[in-house]
Amino acid sequence: MQDFGQIFSNNVLLVSLLACFIAQALKAIVELIRNGKVTIRYLVSSGGMPSAHSALVGALATGVGLKTGWSSSEFAIAALFAVIVMYDAAGVRQAAGKQARILNQLLDEMFQEGKELNEERLKELIGHTPFQVLVGLSLGITISIFLLSSF
Repeated sequence: MQDFGQIFSNNVLLVSLLACFIAQALKAIVELIRNGKVTIRYLVSSGGMPSAHSALVGALATGVGLKTGWSSSEFAIAALFAVIVMYDAAGVRQAAGKQARILNQLLDEMFQEGKELNEERLKELIGHTPFQVLVGLSLGITISIFLLSSF
């Protein structure tokens, strides 16, 4: 149990989590600028600008590269993990969001005569555009370089 406390001294882990939290906070700010209102759900939701997943894995891979070297096996693992996460965010989850939007629209049209549907609507904002992934990645890399260069 003593080793558990060492987690909090892992700078790469802490900086990666910080990058994720900053990206989530930026989603709420972007929503405020875009729609003029504060939406708290953006602090914990997936999808939107920037990609928090991409910020997290970008910071992680960068931190591992800075700490263990760019030719290390650890960096290779972190970089490939980052690519898989970002591909999923912009590819698979984006497609699932589009399908959810179409299904919700079909259900709305089918039940507009006043009939009730007992199922909740599908979540539409679950993926990212490639630009949102790129911005999240850039954010994560920048935060990691800035913070880990000082440790």
